[in-house]
Amino acid sequence: MVSIAQLQEVPPRNLILLVGPPGAGKSRFCQNVALKGLAVDRPIIYVTTEYGPSDAEKALREGGLGEVEPGFLNFVDAYNETVGGSVPDRPDTVYADSNDLSSIDIAISKLQERIEGKGFLLVFDSLTSPYLFGGSEILRFLRQTLSRLAVGGNAVVACIDEGCGKPEDLVAMMSLVNGVIKIETADGRRLFNVVKHPKMEPTKIEVPVTVRSHVVSSYYDTEFVRREAKVALRGIRVTLRPGVGDYVNIAWRSLIFWSGMLWDPKRFPMMMYELTKYSEDPSNYDFDAWSFFPWHKRAFLKLFMPKSLSKVKDMRKIIEGAGKQSFKYQCEGFKTSTVDYLDGVSKTDEHYLRFSEHYECWGFENVGASLGIMKPAMMAGGFQGMEEVFGGPERKWNAIETKCIGLGDPYCEVKFVPGEIDGLKDSLEKDSSIIDGMHKGLMEHILGFLLHGKPLMERPTWGSGVHIHEIQHVSAAPLVSERLQMVFSMGGARAGKMLGEPLLESGLREQDAINRVVNLMEHCKVGQITLDDTIRMKENCERFGIKNKQLSCYFTTGFLNGFFSTVKNQHVKEIRCIGAGDPYCEWEFK
Repeated sequence: MVSIAQLQEVPPRNLILLVGPPGAGKSRFCQNVALKGLAVDRPIIYVTTEYGPSDAEKALREGGLGEVEPGFLNFVDAYNETVGGSVPDRPDTVYADSNDLSSIDIAISKLQERIEGKGFLLVFDSLTSPYLFGGSEILRFLRQTLSRLAVGGNAVVACIDEGCGKPEDLVAMMSLVNGVIKIETADGRRLFNVVKHPKMEPTKIEVPVTVRSHVVSSYYDTEFVRREAKVALRGIRVTLRPGVGDYVNIAWRSLIFWSGMLWDPKRFPMMMYELTKYSEDPSNYDFDAWSFFPWHKRAFLKLFMPKSLSKVKDMRKIIEGAGKQSFKYQCEGFKTSTVDYLDGVSKTDEHYLRFSEHYECWGFENVGASLGIMKPAMMAGGFQGMEEVFGGPERKWNAIETKCIGLGDPYCEVKFVPGEIDGLKDSLEKDSSIIDGMHKGLMEHILGFLLHGKPLMERPTWGSGVHIHEIQHVSAAPLVSERLQMVFSMGGARAGKMLGEPLLESGLREQDAINRVVNLMEHCKVGQITLDDTIRMKENCERFGIKNKQLSCYFTTGFLNGFFSTVKNQHVKEIRCIGAGDPYCEWEFK
């Protein structure tokens, strides 16, 4: 009987590839492989592309790592420079960039020289980021670098997210390695499927796993939410961002969201759906949402609002009949879409809403997938919280698109029910080829603006902007998940690179390319930008109204770093952040 411990002992002269969806446990497996190598005095070269060496070392110590003799644990940090993160001065680390495989090759060679010819274990976590930056170029890297190192007497283990790219590329990767282990999780267990291995026959191993609960906290600044509530709850039109206004171009919102989707098309949408639904439920707030209403309105709502939203007449009252407090008024006031309650098809505990010119899906007509995730989740969380606040039943609401612009329909329709919905998970998961095509189409659209002055996305009724409230539900998500921090950082870096390269290829000079991207960000109302020795941004939409006491502009930093490293070979680092209490966000060049 083969054990997990045996799988984690990678034999010299072999390259083992771990394949599995995000969250399956590939990084934990890599860490255990490293610990076993150190236990037998094998030098380690640990390549990180989705977190830094400090995070890797912390995970190793939590796994039992003690004191290590100098020279035995070495890192290639291909994460921090890629996303514009802080690069600590570590004598055991060489730095590289995930979008430049040759820089990773050079970094590994430098560490190999330090080891002085000893056979070592190379842990590469993970190939996903370099693949998403460089595509099939990763095949050359596997063949010419990792396989060469294995043939030279070293042991190599690398991992990649299943579903992150073209299936034929994954098949090609699997053909180039000596061993393939597929990892899956389901029903409280983890399955290790040994597809091929140099030392054992194909087999499957099951182990139980402990699923940790996800705790979500509110990071919204209370005073900002109080002012925002005047818009959403009381119908008072106030300006939250006096410098640039409260509406951000939907093209920029799409760039943030769909760049993140590239990194995790299977798990990312479900995570965003659940986090959004939770955060929009007022019963989960860290503050008293009732205090935002004047006393007489609180009394009125307690008396006359329905306690249950099961019946058609009661749901219609919430959607369309409560004037400035209706969901219809809030959606249209925030310019998310036109909302209509569909009496003809709705029934008890099954309600249908039509969203026309829905901001999430606009510009992605007939791409082959339903795309509405955030707004349906917000409303499902709102229905859930309203029933609890007004003394109704405690039950979880869910939402699923039954029609979508992305499926070729002229509008989006969403079904809301209290309880589970069959097919919800499947509808949220996206095929990587569809997401890749959407992202390339979005980039071409933005490049049309940058190079030829073509207009960005414009809706006939609601125009190009959506309220910053809708941006916050995306931008606050990384604050509660390290995985999402990486997803948005890497997504931003890739987006910046994908805009920088064609601008230079078009013949623009460096400064002209920079000026055009700054103009794009200001046109999209991302913030007020000053470009000098540093980059300053006031009222940055990613962090405006959100407080978490640390530097946390994950997408914006990744985007600026990806762009400037491409255009000027300069990396950037965030040094001030609105989220940390500073008056503006600021990045320095390095």
